[in-house]
Amino acid sequence: MAMNTSTMGNLTRRFDLQQWVVYLGFLAIFLFFAITLGDSGFLTVRNLSNIVLQTAPATVMAVGLVFVLSAGEIDLSFGSTVAVAALAAAVVMQSWPMPLGILAGLGAGLLIGLINGALVAYLRLPSFLVTLATMGLFAGIARSMTNLRSVPVQNDLFTGIFGSGALLSIPSLVLWTAGVILIGHLVYRQTRFGAHVIATGDNPRAALVSGIKVARIRLTVLAISGLMAGLAGLLYAGRLQAARYTLGETDLMTVIAAVIVGGTALNGGKGSIIGALVGSLLMGMLNNGLILMGLSVSDQMIVRGLIILGAVAVSLREPNR
Repeated sequence: MAMNTSTMGNLTRRFDLQQWVVYLGFLAIFLFFAITLGDSGFLTVRNLSNIVLQTAPATVMAVGLVFVLSAGEIDLSFGSTVAVAALAAAVVMQSWPMPLGILAGLGAGLLIGLINGALVAYLRLPSFLVTLATMGLFAGIARSMTNLRSVPVQNDLFTGIFGSGALLSIPSLVLWTAGVILIGHLVYRQTRFGAHVIATGDNPRAALVSGIKVARIRLTVLAISGLMAGLAGLLYAGRLQAARYTLGETDLMTVIAAVIVGGTALNGGKGSIIGALVGSLLMGMLNNGLILMGLSVSDQMIVRGLIILGAVAVSLREPNR
């Protein structure tokens, strides 16, 4: 008995490659490195653990970016926000108790996000241009905060909580990543706010007519992105036991690629927190594998760019209807 058009359409959408590109890509790249680098330590527990730990800040930033992109906006400033937040925390902890340092780092990230959000939501400026400008602005502030000098973080409790510590043998970076992913997924999928974010990105005019406060949604998602960048700054400072203006400066392409490959639409209305996690791990595994293969920095950039281009091209193709 032949299927009707509606049934075939639903089946096609259900098994569309766009939904599974990040998982298939992760599996393919993992198998490739496992086969080609079997004698180079790729499959060791230590190496695989390092991939997870090294991608923790990027994963945290990716969660914030999922909300931003799903609402139809973009944030290019989170890399600069990471450096400002880490430096703010490190500088404060040199003279004040650790809790104030943590508040300074998270507060700096949240404040930057609120500035971006206010300019986008209430002055109606394009988020691309706003965050492009603030990216340069706060990168300059990060450079000038300590005259390009690194600020050591010598508080053992701080580095244990945000870096090298563990709880029940689970590294603190893994716990932070798991917590952010769990909360982000629940908020995105199970709350009215998450539904409003998706509706705003899908059709802002229809969302406004239906009673959704679109301006508030735009302000909030950019504030969330700033807060997540602030937390990522603390994770960097804790793991490296120092803060420096260069923190986060190479994360822009990696985080955006992880989020897009993970199933979040650039034009809004669709996203996946779990997909962003897998995309972030994929990017970390890719970097790790290319280094173990002994490729030069330029060759690594070429291969990474080609793989990202292919993955993004598949993830952005129009689904069959």
